[in-house]
Amino acid sequence: MITSDYIKECITTSLPCEWVGVEGDDGRHFSAVIVSEQFRGKSMIQQHQLVYRALRGKMEQEIHALSMKTLTPEQWAEYQQAKR
Repeated sequence: MITSDYIKECITTSLPCEWVGVEGDDGRHFSAVIVSEQFRGKSMIQQHQLVYRALRGKMEQEIHALSMKTLTPEQWAEYQQAKR
């Protein structure tokens, strides 16, 4: 069964990230927050494509659903400030 930790490892192995958080406990449906400098200047679709590439086909075979929030480090800092 796919775990949140496995998805996090797949992402961080293939995509330089400042922070990654993945949640989900049913083995099929997950949500992730991914912070990477690689997202700078890219559209949301391009950012998500980078994550899908990092998962190398697991989306078609093993992961039923992955909702994600992709942020640059600056966006992440603003997001953290807003939560306070």
